[in-house]
Amino acid sequence: MAYVLQVDFKMTGPFGDEMAVAFSDLAKSINEEDGFMWKIWTESPETNEAGGIYLFETKETAEKYIDMHSKRLGGFGITEVNAKIFAINSKLTEITKGPVK
Repeated sequence: MAYVLQVDFKMTGPFGDEMAVAFSDLAKSINEEDGFMWKIWTESPETNEAGGIYLFETKETAEKYIDMHSKRLGGFGITEVNAKIFAINSKLTEITKGPVK
């Protein structure tokens, strides 16, 4: 069963195209994480927040990623990271065309 990881944190930027350039190497490295399937990057310049919605193969790989990612963000001075893991209801998600296969 796949699991969704929702992460958000305060960040003053960069956002938009600048964020895409600044974090492209980070994005590529995320592809190498155990159990990682995909990520949707989120940002809100209006509220100075960023984060993402991730899909992992197992709850354990999502938990491992949270631990590593929180430490990495701490290196950038981001100490308050909100993270939640959710199981997926595959039958309902399939009806609404969610990309969890």
